[in-house]
Amino acid sequence: MDSLTAIAASGLRARMESLDLLANNIANASTGGYKADREFYGVYAAEEARDADQASTMPVIERPWIDFAQGVVQVTGNPLDVAISGAGFLAVQAPAGTLYTRNGRLRLAADGRLLSAEGYPLRGVGGGVLTLQPSRPVDITQDGTVQQDGNIVGQLEIADFTSTAGLAKQGANYLRVTDPGLRPSTPTGTAVEQGKLEASNTGSAEAAVHLVSVMRQFEMLQKAVSLGAEMNRQAVEEVAKIAT
Repeated sequence: MDSLTAIAASGLRARMESLDLLANNIANASTGGYKADREFYGVYAAEEARDADQASTMPVIERPWIDFAQGVVQVTGNPLDVAISGAGFLAVQAPAGTLYTRNGRLRLAADGRLLSAEGYPLRGVGGGVLTLQPSRPVDITQDGTVQQDGNIVGQLEIADFTSTAGLAKQGANYLRVTDPGLRPSTPTGTAVEQGKLEASNTGSAEAAVHLVSVMRQFEMLQKAVSLGAEMNRQAVEEVAKIAT
C-alpha cells in the first residue's frame, strides 16, 4: 500500500473511533452526571520508517479520556435527587465491589434502603448501607448527612481521588477503580445539594458541531484514498505501456 493511501486509511480509522465516542456522548446528553469521552491523538510510525520522511507517520487515537468537568446543576424539587457541586463521587455497593457515580437520581427500596437509579445501595461513611423510613420526609445536608424527623440516619460517602487516570467507565454511568494503588479520600469544598441533579457535561449543540466536523474530515480522507487508488492505477497503466 502506498504511503498516501496508508495514511488516509489510518485517518479514516481514527475518525471512526472518534465517531464511536461522539455517538456515546450524544446518546448520554440527557443522562444525569454523565462525563463526556474525549480523544487524544498521536502519530504512529513503523520501525522501518523511523528514519524516513515525516509523511510516513500515521494519525491514531492513542487513548480516549474522560472529561470530568462539572455539569450544570438543575433544580428538580425531588428530595431524593442530589447533585454534587465540586469534586467527588457518590459511592455505591455493586455486586462486584464499590462503584462511583455523579448521577444523584436516588430512590428507596421497599425495605427503605437508599438506592441508586440502577438499584445499587448507596454507601454511607464507614461502608454501611443507609436505610430510611419510606413514609417520612428526608433531609440531606451539604455535607451529605441524611436526616429524618431531626434524627441522623447516616452520611453519604463522597469519594474523591488524587488522580482520575485510575478510573474507568463501567456502563450505566458508573466508574470503577483500575489502579490498585488508588485510594478514595474525602473531598474538600464539596457540597451536596438536595432536590437538584447535575446534568451531562456534553451538550447537544457541541456534539452536533463536532459531528459535522468529523464527517467532513471523513469525506476528505475518503477522497484521499480514492486519489491514491487513481494514482496507483495510472502508474500501473504507464508501466504497462512502457513494457509493450
